[in-house]
Parts: sequence; C-alpha cells; structure tokens
Amino acid sequence: MPVIEVTSLHKRYGETVAVADVSFDVEAGEIFGVLGPNGAGKTTTVECVAGLRVPDGGGVSVLGLDPRRDAARLRQQVGVQLQESQLPDRLRVAEALQLYASFYRDPADPAQLIDELGLDSKRNTPYDKLSGGQKQRLSVALALVGNPRIAILDELTTGLDPQARRDTWDLIERIRDRGVTILLVTHFMEEAERLCDRLAVIDKGRVVALDTPAGLVSAVVPEQRIRFRPSVPLDDRLLTDLPQVSAVTRSGSQVVVTGTDDMLHAVTSVLARHQIIAADLRLEQATLDDAFVELTGRRLAD
Repeated sequence: MPVIEVTSLHKRYGETVAVADVSFDVEAGEIFGVLGPNGAGKTTTVECVAGLRVPDGGGVSVLGLDPRRDAARLRQQVGVQLQESQLPDRLRVAEALQLYASFYRDPADPAQLIDELGLDSKRNTPYDKLSGGQKQRLSVALALVGNPRIAILDELTTGLDPQARRDTWDLIERIRDRGVTILLVTHFMEEAERLCDRLAVIDKGRVVALDTPAGLVSAVVPEQRIRFRPSVPLDDRLLTDLPQVSAVTRSGSQVVVTGTDDMLHAVTSVLARHQIIAADLRLEQATLDDAFVELTGRRLAD
C-alpha cells in the first residue's frame, strides 16, 4: 500500500481555486517530487498532506491515517520542513534540536544529526547568525529529529547559492538512503531531475503529468538535437533530406539539427561524404524543461 495517497484533492480560498484536482500516491522509500511554477498549488497540496490545511474536497491518506483526524499519531511519524520557517534569533542550533527532540517519544540523537548535517561547528551559534544554507540544514534536522518515516520538504533550496544547493541535494539522498520516504516540493528542474524517482507536474491546480523524470521527457519530447559549426558553408538540404531529421535551424555560426534518436550516425555520415568537418559537435538530449513546455505551453521560469 502507498504511504501517501492523494485523491481528487480540491482547495479553494474564497473565489481563488488553489487546487482544482490533484491525485497521486507515494511509495515507501522513494523521493517523490511535486513540480510546478509558483502559484501552481504545490504548497497547498503538501500542506493538506501534512494536515496543516483542510481540503474542501477529495481525500488524503498518510500511512493509512487521516492527516486531520489522526494528527497526533502522524506527528510522531512525519517530519515537515515548511517553505518559510523562523526560530527565535538567540536560540542556538543544539538548543533547537534538543527542544524539538523533547516533543517525540523516540527521537533521533540531536548530536548525531548535527554531525550528519554538517552543523558541528555551528552547534552553539544563534539562529540569526546562521547563513541561509545553514538555516536550511537546521530546518531539515528539525524535520528529522523525530525519526520520521516520511519527510515533507517544501522548496528546500530556494534562495541558496549553487554550491549550497548541491550540498543540500547530497543531504537529501543520504536521508533517503536511511529509509525515509521524501515528498519534495520544488520549482527547480535540475533539482527534480537529480533527486526524484517520480514526479507529479502541477499547473494551475491540476496534475498535468505523472511519471519518472526520464519517462516525462521521453513521452512528450522524443526528439534530440545536434549542434555543430560546419567547416565550410552547408546546404541545409543535405540534412533535411535525411528521414531521421525533422528540422535544421541556425544559431549564429552553429547549425542546429533536430530529429530522431538515431540521427547522429546519419548526419555525421552525410557530412563525411561531403568532406564537411563538424566542429564543436554536441548531442543534446531533451530535458525536463522541454517536457514542461510541451505539457504547459510555457517555461517553468515564466
């Protein structure tokens, strides 16, 4: 049985429909991503899963329990890192973890968590003296201190620099390796591709696709691209006449060829026959961003 089941979820705030129709399930031990632009309904969805919001329609089951009716039981088994959180400025890292550990029947060792999350040198540092990345690590530690079976992480790496973001991704993978099921909300394509076993793509309050990252890409963007600079002027018809090629465009001095996944050999063969050298040749696979455009008609950044 899935550890999380969401069925036809609906949530409205006045006249605004935040979640129109969302359904998905999460299997034990996986990192399940909820991907979409800001305002798509991602946070409202996971807040309903965490029992922080009451749905207007549909159903949510977590570990076979109702997040609202069985909130006390689930609090001991589900850790939550919210999109925005704050602690008292003078509360020190070790003090925060010891305080939160006292809320649980069988907590993790705060000292061990501090070490695992790279906060050992900051254990006596007040909250307001931590960097953005250190605050995020502390937030994750607080979500894990109860030894949860499920961790809900909402926009975990927003505002972090690229190195801090990658360090946090390493951390999430280590958490999963400990056997914790992770429900991850994100609007970063690279993050979703790197971490998630499966993804629910949400747009305008609805699930528009549900699959593995690779499955989403292959289902909606089956083509590949080749980029190169020809050593001599190139007649596009040499390539457009190939059955494997669907389009040839120009980007400055580069030729961009789009076609099926077996076009590389056909393109390089015809270039060789005409003694044309393909300098700086790159084979580009379709990305999750490309799939999102196909699914929603716009880029995630838009």
